Amino acid sequence: MPTAEQTSWVILAGGQATRMGGNDKGLVKLNGQPFIQHVINSLSPQTDNIFINANRNIEQYRQYATVFHDQFEGYPGPLGGIHAALQKIDTDWVGFVPCDCPNLPVDLVSRMVNACHEETDIAVAHDGQYIQPVVTLFHRRVFSKLDAFLQRGDRKIILLYKDCNTVEVDFSDQPNAFINLNSMDDISKYGNLS
Repeated sequence: MPTAEQTSWVILAGGQATRMGGNDKGLVKLNGQPFIQHVINSLSPQTDNIFINANRNIEQYRQYATVFHDQFEGYPGPLGGIHAALQKIDTDWVGFVPCDCPNLPVDLVSRMVNACHEETDIAVAHDGQYIQPVVTLFHRRVFSKLDAFLQRGDRKIILLYKDCNTVEVDFSDQPNAFINLNSMDDISKYGNLS
């Protein structure tokens, strides 16, 4: 079983943000701060090892953490960032969160880590109703399976989870922690809740 110190965490900001009018979602402001800052504010008390996966505005993101981009062409979605991270980061366990979740649990890292056992490949958050497929913790051994998965043209993260030893991590006591802001309309509705 890993410890929190043996994990690295990656904020996934590499998507095209088509529902955000093409704006780079991680840099869109909510209550005066870019999304990426809200996520870092949630993660930094929990871990020292924070990275960002981004495919544009790299210099801006470098103000916050070490940045790396997808290795696969054509924006393969969150799996592109996960694939790149498992190649670049040398801890055995690498966690992932999306850049548009400004209200992540304060015990995310410890709860995810504590759910893992020796045979666990992937841990994924569950809000009590649904899994949160991009709030996840991967063991490096999944890389070869993920690489083959992407080479075949598969993109659905849920299919990969079914193909691995995946555990769900219960966050049903914090269902609002995974509020996901995908559009400018979502941001205006979210208001000053953060």
